[in-house]
Amino acid sequence: MQAQDTQNKQSASVLADLDAVRAMIRRHKFNDLVFAGIGLIALMIGLLTLLTLFIDLVMDGYPRFNVQFFSDFPSRRAGSAGLLSAWVGSVLVMAVTFLSAVPVGVAAGLYLEEYAPKNWFSDLIEINVSNLAGVPSIIYGLLALGLFVYGLDLGQSILTAGLTLGLLILPTVIVSTREAIRGIPVAIREAAYAVGATKWQVVSDHVVKYSQGGILTGVIIGMSRAIGETAPIITIGALTFIAFLPPSPVTDVAPFLNFEWLSSGFTVLPIQMFNWLSRPDHAFHINAAATGAIIILVTLLMNGTAIYLRYKIRKNIKW
Repeated sequence: MQAQDTQNKQSASVLADLDAVRAMIRRHKFNDLVFAGIGLIALMIGLLTLLTLFIDLVMDGYPRFNVQFFSDFPSRRAGSAGLLSAWVGSVLVMAVTFLSAVPVGVAAGLYLEEYAPKNWFSDLIEINVSNLAGVPSIIYGLLALGLFVYGLDLGQSILTAGLTLGLLILPTVIVSTREAIRGIPVAIREAAYAVGATKWQVVSDHVVKYSQGGILTGVIIGMSRAIGETAPIITIGALTFIAFLPPSPVTDVAPFLNFEWLSSGFTVLPIQMFNWLSRPDHAFHINAAATGAIIILVTLLMNGTAIYLRYKIRKNIKW
């Protein structure tokens, strides 16, 4: 009889524990649903706010969406003012930014992740690179003003602007490269080493190949940030009104390359938008709205391209 009572008590205790576990699971599932709902609401608020602002800019700037707006120089008459010098300047500055930041950033990320010894010095570098990714852009502008404009005497030129924005996105490229490399399974490296591959062969033929989707995504996201930056460009002295184009990088005389454009004065899309917003005439504000919509559209296209390329590359990779 006593054994039966003990067994009943144990059964009751087990049932009570099971009920407690079920209650805990139900509570955690409810918390998950609440958190997911809050996250979805926050996401929708951000997306709807961006969509509202974008639609407002498009509606305000719609009258200027024509070929003339892209082919004309800025003017004191709002109706005939265009973006030619601004978008050409943006393209040239982005070219210098890409060439100065991407090779260095990808190489630095590969070295830190694959070759650098794991000690306090490499940890210090990693911490500083991560911190630099969060530094306000105006700090890079002040650094460039002292280093490139006055220190190296590069002047207020396209080269200075490109190097400044290259410094700005360099930490982003390094961090994204390292994260992409860390996502490669260790088994791939071990299999390559097992068949006699050298360190360089493993890195060049396997690590870079399998991580190129993530690296490319980080590069495009960094470039999309750079194209909309204003503070560092203003700091180094970008022109707010420019009615000429830099010399062409390509000529019809051997060696068919011209580097005079690197030292030319320039303006970019955000600066031109800022110039028109500072005018009291409402017609210039329409031009600014059209420019803002174009900048947002280019940024969204670049980010969308990054997502598509990452999906495409990962889909084609055979693990």
